[in-house]
Amino acid sequence: MTKEMNVESFNLDHTKVKAPYVRLAGVKEGTNGDKILKYDIRFCQPNKEHMDMPALHSLEHMMAEFSRNHSDKIVDISPMGCQTGYYIAVINHDDYEDILTIIEKTLKDVLEATEVPACNEVQCGWAASHSLEGAKDIARNMLAKRNEWTEVFA
Repeated sequence: MTKEMNVESFNLDHTKVKAPYVRLAGVKEGTNGDKILKYDIRFCQPNKEHMDMPALHSLEHMMAEFSRNHSDKIVDISPMGCQTGYYIAVINHDDYEDILTIIEKTLKDVLEATEVPACNEVQCGWAASHSLEGAKDIARNMLAKRNEWTEVFA
């Protein structure tokens, strides 16, 4: 038995999941009743494949920018260090189906994009590391499997 860890995803058996998927990874409640919900958006099968860093970076910029056109509940979208997915945090929004819709609309926006937002040295810490086409490929592959997003385990 593996030792219980403080980080939720470290307690997830990555050999049992089946990417792509979107799963609720945690809920934190504030002292005033606000709830932050964190979702695991897994694009790649853990330990079998990963996103190329320039493409992951560009997709991060686009998802962070475009998702906010579809919801005012977005707190943050952050890439996973393992390069297999992202976390999306929302506030006071526990409608899983709507989260899926927000992600779908955001990825469709990526396919329509003609440039990566904030892809310059003033607004980005590593502006040389981007790939618009790579980000579009990742989005296209994820959208092609939209009907699988609710199935987390093989």
